[in-house]
Amino acid sequence: MSVHEDRSPRAAVTDAAGRIATASSLGVLGTLRAGVRVSPELVTGIRLTLLLAVLAAIGRVVVPVAVQQSIDTGLLAEGGVDAGRVGVLVAAAALVLVLAGTCSALVNVRLVRRTEAGLATLRVKAFRHVHDLSVLSQDSERRGALVSRVTSDVDTISMFVQWGGIMLLVSTMQLTVATVLMAAYSWQLTLLVWACFVPLALVLPRLQRGVNRAFAEVRAAMGGVLGTVSEAVLGAETIRAHAAQARTRRRVDAAVAGHRDAQVRAQVRVASVFSGGMLVSNLVLVAVVVAGSFLGMAGEVSLGRLLAFLFLVQLFTGPVQLATEVLNELQNAVAGWRRVLAVLETPVTVADPPDGEVSPRGPATVELRGVSYAYPDGPTVLDAVDLTLPPRTRVAVVGRTGSGKTTLAKLVARLMDPSTGQILLDGTDLRRLRSASLRARVVLVPQEGFLFDGTLAENIAYGARDLAPGQDVRPLVEDAIVSLGLADWVADRPGGLDAPVGQRGEALSAGERQLVALARAYLAKADLLVLDEATSAVDPATEVRVARAFEQLAAGRSTVTIAHRLSTAEAADLVVVVDAGKVVEVGHHSELVASGGVYARMHEAWIAQTR
Repeated sequence: MSVHEDRSPRAAVTDAAGRIATASSLGVLGTLRAGVRVSPELVTGIRLTLLLAVLAAIGRVVVPVAVQQSIDTGLLAEGGVDAGRVGVLVAAAALVLVLAGTCSALVNVRLVRRTEAGLATLRVKAFRHVHDLSVLSQDSERRGALVSRVTSDVDTISMFVQWGGIMLLVSTMQLTVATVLMAAYSWQLTLLVWACFVPLALVLPRLQRGVNRAFAEVRAAMGGVLGTVSEAVLGAETIRAHAAQARTRRRVDAAVAGHRDAQVRAQVRVASVFSGGMLVSNLVLVAVVVAGSFLGMAGEVSLGRLLAFLFLVQLFTGPVQLATEVLNELQNAVAGWRRVLAVLETPVTVADPPDGEVSPRGPATVELRGVSYAYPDGPTVLDAVDLTLPPRTRVAVVGRTGSGKTTLAKLVARLMDPSTGQILLDGTDLRRLRSASLRARVVLVPQEGFLFDGTLAENIAYGARDLAPGQDVRPLVEDAIVSLGLADWVADRPGGLDAPVGQRGEALSAGERQLVALARAYLAKADLLVLDEATSAVDPATEVRVARAFEQLAAGRSTVTIAHRLSTAEAADLVVVVDAGKVVEVGHHSELVASGGVYARMHEAWIAQTR
């Protein structure tokens, strides 16, 4: 799709749902192939690893061979017991076992290294893709569930590849080598063994699909648990304030119970398959002992060959029995892999165009041409908006709650793209601009910026751009504080700029967090600031600081402020009135009050409330 085309949010979400369904419908091999394409490090050096696995598997059959040779050519030799030959065979077998153990250890080490490298790549790609998704795409799934895709789902893949992958490699080779040797000793008994396992092999794919579905439910339930628990932890203050502890506990308990039930159903399926494999393995041993005894009495199989064959049957049935446990891990890993792939296949609707343009710095002019927007499965929020915002103009966007003014701000900052129409910055469609160029010119200052667990200076420094490697950002932070008139506020805080803000800025008030957001915006040095005015009640001193900082920040810049208080509109150069998704009035405060329209009625009501 060309970057010039309009992309409907509904179409984007539908496309995303289709891609997620595609990832979920992949078979086991298809999922593994898709995973390898995403993390090619998983198969780096696989030929040498397979060779070492073959050598390890060959080493495992040395005992049956040594037993057969020791009995037939040593203990039951025609001239009597040949102790020397038995000693040589035992020593050779011991040496081969040491070498096989070394090969097995090397296989283990190589798989662990490749696995960690591949899954590190997978985690990084998934994390970066989640960050690249639009606000709309991120909001379509709970944050805890998204975190589970990057953490616990990848962990299930790691557990399988490091343990199950090793067992799968070695067991496959062991099964192959054991079959060849069994056929060399007795083709009749070999056919008997395979005849017993063929029905299980035919039924196994159907059982595998059932296990697959069961573990997909387990991974989905785990995502639900993480999402519910993270919401309960982050919203603990609100939960206590509204005495909703019992309701929250019920939600968490229901999520945990759902995961428990899904896990039990999956394990019951696995146990059923495991029991079937054990039953077949025991029947094979009984059948070989009975048939082998008759063949021995008929002189077609020597005692050494029969004992060696029984050893080989154990080596043959061992991987078959282990296959159930490996299947358990495989299906769990495949379910996790599909969930991660579904995230990676979710389209980035607000994409950075590959041949994007660079917008030159300077006074910013914003133009909206026929802009409409509708959230997926929701009504139209903005309808055919035509609007021009001149450069170096303070614009206040006002309107009732739900009128579409916040959506307008997100579209101007290109956190989302319009369903139809264009938004132009100095004559260039935002969708044609490189993301780095756009973010350098347009900065969104949210109502309450997210603060990270660190110092005040570290949080303000997030706004700094184009820093040289190793550059000390502290002078820039101090300059921002002084320029915005916040030096007294910082000086009054214990620790000053080095004071910790706490997790999510809990050590600061709502007004102080707004000051940090304004300081970040100052460091960004943008040409256009889009601000969502804070509505939280603040003390008079902080309110004065916020107003003073905003005055310094807005000087010489274009600003678009979502005004919740009409005092902001009174001080603006241009007031844009949004009502029911349409821009109904545009003009200066005094003009709009005199016109007696929507804004005049809003202003009159506001004046009456503030008296």
